[in-house]
Amino acid sequence: MLTNISTVLRACAQRNGAAAVVSARNYADFTSQATFEIKKSDVFKLDEAPATEVVMTRDEGLQYYRTMQTMRRMELKADQLYKQKIIRGFCHLYDGQEACAVGIEASIKPTDHLITAYRAHGYTLTRGGTVKEIMAELTGRRGGIAKGKGGSMHMYCKNFYGGNGIVGAQVPLGAGVALACKYKGSDELCVCLYGDGAANQGQIFETYNMAALWKLPVIFICENNRYGMGTSVERAAASTDYFKRGEFIPGLRVDGMDILCVREATRFAAEHCRSGKGPILMELQTYRYHGHSMSDPGVSYRTREEIQEVRSKSDPISLLKDRLLSNNMASVEELKEIDVDVRKEIEDAAQFATTDPEPPLEELCNHIFSNNPPVEVRGTNPWAKLKSKDYILD
Repeated sequence: MLTNISTVLRACAQRNGAAAVVSARNYADFTSQATFEIKKSDVFKLDEAPATEVVMTRDEGLQYYRTMQTMRRMELKADQLYKQKIIRGFCHLYDGQEACAVGIEASIKPTDHLITAYRAHGYTLTRGGTVKEIMAELTGRRGGIAKGKGGSMHMYCKNFYGGNGIVGAQVPLGAGVALACKYKGSDELCVCLYGDGAANQGQIFETYNMAALWKLPVIFICENNRYGMGTSVERAAASTDYFKRGEFIPGLRVDGMDILCVREATRFAAEHCRSGKGPILMELQTYRYHGHSMSDPGVSYRTREEIQEVRSKSDPISLLKDRLLSNNMASVEELKEIDVDVRKEIEDAAQFATTDPEPPLEELCNHIFSNNPPVEVRGTNPWAKLKSKDYILD
């Protein structure tokens, strides 16, 4: 009898691959949660710091892994479609920085708000957008998350305000969202992200001042990926201590390649804001594998060896995978099964994004206003008239 069962299991493994191996192993065999020592955050004007001994459950770890792999594969597929000239225009990829988006989302509420710059695909996913909607938006199709009219830099969903193409302009907008949270008396906050390249913008310092004066519930986050376009931070900033730039706003400097470091720092920052202490500033030290955008090969101002070193020593997905495996929280076969599922989801989304129709011309000017009767919008000349109809996000 045992011989027959063994034979059947071997046959299933050969036929179904990793899935059969995982199913043969009882979930009780895995560790349900584990405690990890993480890197200490640098602090500025704070008496306390985020925890350095943290707990992650198996379910959390698997979800983080799936989301980061989805993000990575989605961006690699976008790279492929761009090189095939299926995606056109500006396109800024997020691979390498996945721990930032996933770690932040793990520590805020769905009712909280988030606004970022133009490297926005990852945040669109964590805020509730689907891979299919994101890919279709990249190819300018009707099923895109902005109906095919926003493209790479302008994606939105509930409590996510983009995707903004003007360097640094999202920061005062994010403070405005935080002002609305305070005005309404809600327990909500706004996460406001920008890059090291935008960190020298004057409007950011004006926003710091207003946010501190009014004690707004806003987490300012500088995603420091070490290069603003093709300029290293050392060549662009007199001080690269971005977490101290608020001067009168407390700050944290965090390992942005470790999802647990990002998660705990964001949790700490969120508690700071919700307790009425006002804004807080976080610097996430991270790295992008691609160039600034798809028009930038990314190797004229840094070496291939530098990129490879980061990949081999600090990759956020590899770091999480090693933790799951070394603490018996998952098996190699189980993670491979997730990888297969993710690849299929990406391929299905890419198929949709290349076959879905483009939006018709008559929809070009829709969604300009909300709760307004249809209005006429001038086209490329005074005689070309289009209608603008209302549209409210679900």
